[in-house]
Amino acid sequence: MRHIARSTLIVAVFFGLEKVLGFARQVLIARSFGLSRELDAFNAANNIPDLLFALISGGALAMALIPVLSEFLEKGGRSATWDLFSRVANLVFLVTAGLSLLVALFANQLVSWRLGVAPGFTSQQQALVADLMRLNLIATLLFSLSGLVMAGLQTNQHFLLPALAPSMYDLGALFGVLVLAPESGYRFGPLQLPAFGLGVHGLVYGVILGAVLFLAIQVPGLVRYQFRWRPAIGLRYPGVRQVLSLLGPRVATVFFIQLIFLAQDNIASRLPPGAVSALVYGWLFMQVPETLIGTATATVLLPTLSTQFARHDQAAFRQALNHSLRALLAFTLPSAAVLAVVLRPVVGLLGFDPAGTEVVAWTARAFLLGLSGHALLEIAVRSFYAQQDARTPLLAAAATAAAFVALALPLAPALGPGGIAMANSLAYSGEALLLWWLLKRRFPDLLAMDTTLRRATLGSAAGALLAFGLLRLPLPAVPLAVMAGLAGGALALPFILPEIRLLLKL
Repeated sequence: MRHIARSTLIVAVFFGLEKVLGFARQVLIARSFGLSRELDAFNAANNIPDLLFALISGGALAMALIPVLSEFLEKGGRSATWDLFSRVANLVFLVTAGLSLLVALFANQLVSWRLGVAPGFTSQQQALVADLMRLNLIATLLFSLSGLVMAGLQTNQHFLLPALAPSMYDLGALFGVLVLAPESGYRFGPLQLPAFGLGVHGLVYGVILGAVLFLAIQVPGLVRYQFRWRPAIGLRYPGVRQVLSLLGPRVATVFFIQLIFLAQDNIASRLPPGAVSALVYGWLFMQVPETLIGTATATVLLPTLSTQFARHDQAAFRQALNHSLRALLAFTLPSAAVLAVVLRPVVGLLGFDPAGTEVVAWTARAFLLGLSGHALLEIAVRSFYAQQDARTPLLAAAATAAAFVALALPLAPALGPGGIAMANSLAYSGEALLLWWLLKRRFPDLLAMDTTLRRATLGSAAGALLAFGLLRLPLPAVPLAVMAGLAGGALALPFILPEIRLLLKL
């Protein structure tokens, strides 16, 4: 299974590139718009389109499709696999287009409704959100196809182009930030960029361009693996029915996941201006290590787990889960501890005033409390879908959404955006613990961790203390924070050497 380690490294490297580009984009946006009402409107406008993408083709369909495609590839070969893929893609495109049209027609109501996207915004802000939302739906339609292509390529154990695609999106979005949005052009040495002065609308046009590039970069992969499109659906076709049987519960699961993001912005819209954007930026800082560690590992692991289940190889299935569990704990605990210490100077790069910088920093720290939970949840959920069990994650996601709302409502007035972030961390960590406990009931030796948790905790404490001490040095803040973070991470590594070896063996 060493191909898992190699593929995980490839995915992590390109996910890391995407995070660098994404961070640069967010810094430029923050410096251009600040924690303003316009930026709040731009961020809130993403919610419903993101919900459609996640429900139909992104988070929902990929997990329902890959296990079935893996089974078809194992038993029927590539021709049967692409035939099923075409049927599902045709169905998804038609459904996405129809729902996008409905959202565009009722955008104003979806924004202003008391339980909608942003009931606490002014009427002018709400109109802007609705306008931006309609434009975002164009990107959603493109992403719906891209998500399917990613699932098809990953089923064929091809991870390079799907991992590169998010960076292509960021390049398009950066074009929107650097050229389409600003009133005056950016200058890079002798180069003066043009400026179209479209404001937040320019950001959305950049998103649409990024969605085009996101899809286009993956097309060569389809050619390589001899994809042939068929103009058919066939709801009674066995493979389509098998995908739909998993997709129904998965759609409901992703709905509850997205409901949390909708609830976050709904609650934050009632706080002072900038709260919605503070959540976006706080989430961004947590998502960097979570994506590089949790998402990269889980993305590569799902096709392998699905194949192992199709072969009834329970021993290999259990071993892959155990090794990934230990590796994720060993990497995420020190990462969260060290990042929480060195975060403040890095947040300062966003260019907010001191009060805004503090709000974002504490919001990010609250999200970092849930870093291990989010990463472990990525593996746990995929392990159930690899077994073609979509009901268990559905029930867990429903409980998580209820727990989040119950926690966020009292914490938000008391702690602001940080309270909402803390509710997110607690709810998702609880879901991760629940799902791993349920997995242990199926595989009794699954949670055998030797001394992983103890050593990872000690490494976290040592790394965080070293980083905290180094930050006291009289050096420039941002380079010092980077140096302190790297030193703290390096000090934690000897504590988790056994888990590094486990990850390399996957």
